[in-house]
This record gives sequence, structure tokens and C-alpha cells, in this order.
Amino acid sequence: MDVNQWTYQVIEIVPRMLGPAVSERLQEELNRLGEEGWELVSVIPVTPFDHLRAVLKRPA
Repeated sequence: MDVNQWTYQVIEIVPRMLGPAVSERLQEELNRLGEEGWELVSVIPVTPFDHLRAVLKRPA
């Protein structure tokens, strides 16, 4: 049985990143992380701070 092992990274998406170009900036950051082998697993809203927590993984 092959057991996958993962490395995880958590990034915070904070209000200062928000604005008219938020989609573009977020897409650029996710593409950059994807080039490094990271895969987005989940996005979690964090309240009451009005920001998001993104969980990424890649093979160890």
C-alpha cells in the first residue's frame, strides 16, 4: 500500500488584499504557488476578522 505524505501550507487572505483587483491578485498568487507544486485544498472564512484562510498541500 502506497501512503502519500503531504506538506501543508496555510496562507491568510487579509482585507488589505481586497479591492477591485482582488481576483487578479489572488489568481496570480495561487498560480505562483501552483508553479511551486502547491494545490489548493480548502478556503476557510475567518470571522470576526473578515479574512480568509487558504490551505494548500504538495507531496512531501
